[in-house]
Amino acid sequence: MQIQTVFLDAGGVLVNPNWERVSECLCKHGVSVDSSRLREAEPIVKKSLDTEEIIRSTNDGDRFEQYLRRVIGEAGVIETDGLAPVLEELHDYNSRWNIWENVYPDVLPTLAALRSMGFQLAVLSNANGTLRQSLDRIGLLTAVDFVFDSYEEGIEKPNPEYFLRALSKCGGNPGTTIHIGDFYHVDVVGARSAGIHPILLDSANLYTDCDCPRIQSMGGVIDILEG
Repeated sequence: MQIQTVFLDAGGVLVNPNWERVSECLCKHGVSVDSSRLREAEPIVKKSLDTEEIIRSTNDGDRFEQYLRRVIGEAGVIETDGLAPVLEELHDYNSRWNIWENVYPDVLPTLAALRSMGFQLAVLSNANGTLRQSLDRIGLLTAVDFVFDSYEEGIEKPNPEYFLRALSKCGGNPGTTIHIGDFYHVDVVGARSAGIHPILLDSANLYTDCDCPRIQSMGGVIDILEG
């Protein structure tokens, strides 16, 4: 298999939520939760949302509040019904700036390594129209060749048309493309439906029965491509 193009999800692959900002917002509204507890809770919550039924019946925007509410609850907050002001504030920040703004430590070195190996890099994300601005703000925009934001495209993963449209725009083809994502029923199912080879980034090692290659951080993709 001669890979030429690497598709990358943004959230959960290149960047993670700014849990320090979430913790500060909660504290401002009288709820004390350390950012480390939120960070540890997040993979468990993502896995709970990663079902065929939930993904088919919702879109990325629909899942945002549910995702935050579940992470906060999983982190130990017993009463989550009074979180409306917190969720409103975080939704506003995400709409303007994108709360997925913390870059994983191995991302920039891995992107540089992939480029040096000759791969074309494209971010393919379910986002809210702020992705390009956010990647520029955190220093990732120039590290990739293309950015596809579902809000701008009017279509979301796992719809294979989104993948195929991105392939057309960047001159790639399915058989020589991999896609790295962190949701099985969004990224793996969507990529496969478009004929693209999927890799699941499973940071907490929760998808032990997964039927595709898994990595626990971005750096793992180098081993797969070299192997």
